[in-house]
Amino acid sequence: MAMNWSRWFRCESSFGLLLVPKQPGIYALAEEMVQPAGPYSRRMLAVFEVEEADDLARALSRLFAVGSPWRQKLTEERCYLRYAVASSVEDRRSAASALKNWLNSQRDTAAEIFEPTSTPAAETEAATEAERAVDRVSRAREYEKVFPAGF
Repeated sequence: MAMNWSRWFRCESSFGLLLVPKQPGIYALAEEMVQPAGPYSRRMLAVFEVEEADDLARALSRLFAVGSPWRQKLTEERCYLRYAVASSVEDRRSAASALKNWLNSQRDTAAEIFEPTSTPAAETEAATEAERAVDRVSRAREYEKVFPAGF
């Protein structure tokens, strides 16, 4: 399944969502983690939410509603959004499911990176790094089969 994703755009207020189509689809929210510092540096975004919606325009405007769990984060942090129109319910659900599975696996990987290891031996650390690298490659191959194209 190939999806035509929008470009990432800054999600500052509901007024920035005026051009989002009133069609079914899926969307992803991300937070800017590293701002570009030099001529060759790149922006790094961390995806924190993936959802499907029957009406993208309505669902995205609800993100800024008073009862939304994401309202404060979207107004205080540098958050970005991208979406893809998917009229088929099956395509929408399978793409959202694949992206959520990917997101959950990446959370586990991020937790491993930020948690200090309990063994200080250099050999153990090197082995752990090698195991992590092999694990990332094998996960990437798994997601090549189910990950929606274009994300």
